[in-house]
Amino acid sequence: MVTDNGRLPLTREEIAEFRFEGEKFRLIDQSRGIWRPKGFEGALTIVTTFREPGKERPYEDEIGQDGLPRYMWEGDDPFLFTNVALRTSMQRQMPMIWFVGIGRAPARYQVVAPVFLVDEEAHLQRFVVAPMDASAIIPDVVGQESPIQEAMRRYLRTETTIRLHQPVFRASVLRAYETRCAVCNLGHYQLLDAAHIMPDRHDLGIASVVNGMALCKIHHAAFDSNILGVTPDFIVKIRPDLLEEIDGPMLQHGLKELHNNKLMKLPENKKEQPRKDLLELAYERFTSAGAA
Repeated sequence: MVTDNGRLPLTREEIAEFRFEGEKFRLIDQSRGIWRPKGFEGALTIVTTFREPGKERPYEDEIGQDGLPRYMWEGDDPFLFTNVALRTSMQRQMPMIWFVGIGRAPARYQVVAPVFLVDEEAHLQRFVVAPMDASAIIPDVVGQESPIQEAMRRYLRTETTIRLHQPVFRASVLRAYETRCAVCNLGHYQLLDAAHIMPDRHDLGIASVVNGMALCKIHHAAFDSNILGVTPDFIVKIRPDLLEEIDGPMLQHGLKELHNNKLMKLPENKKEQPRKDLLELAYERFTSAGAA
């Protein structure tokens, strides 16, 4: 499987071609989201299916208040063999692979690994997923947290974003924008980023396409540094002082000439297009920076 070090999503057919020591090794179940290979005591992989915007998944995995994703039991029987396999993986802190669906036709899955199940919320019939084993998580204690505990929680949130949220976010955004920059339509995968419109919003979900835009690296840097803004109506704006500046062809053609142009690429599915309230907040940030 060619994944560009885990950055490229895979089809089920590509996943099925995985080989270990020269032999085909099955990584997912064709009909279940939890897979325990023969000879394994715990589960090796979990799958989250792609959800069309506005539609629910069969199992509604979500993000907890701690910023960590949840993975639902299969069904409601805690002793179903798949749920037991997940529990065993959690208890033994076995590293797992998470295939997160990010598209259809054909279905594609972003590889997120390794992940660990670090807790079970039995009353909600789900497990807590983290990018590191439970020994790295400082448990809650009665009273005020110590500075070390607070620092560890910040570290965990950062690591979760980097290792779990970002790969899925990137793959989902680039898929929605058909691997092209929203501002200039550049189509080279290696030169594209998934830019957050506003800082990472866990309440929007792990693959919050509506809080993102596919941008080439130049326009991503310009957007993040408030050199380039996008109005809620998808119009590109360049900071006023730069419009008066003369500094070679990159500034002229790569930024200044884009002023007042409409975005060149948007998701065909309108439900995946940037949310206007988030663009409005980002545009207020842009205009404030220009006035400073």
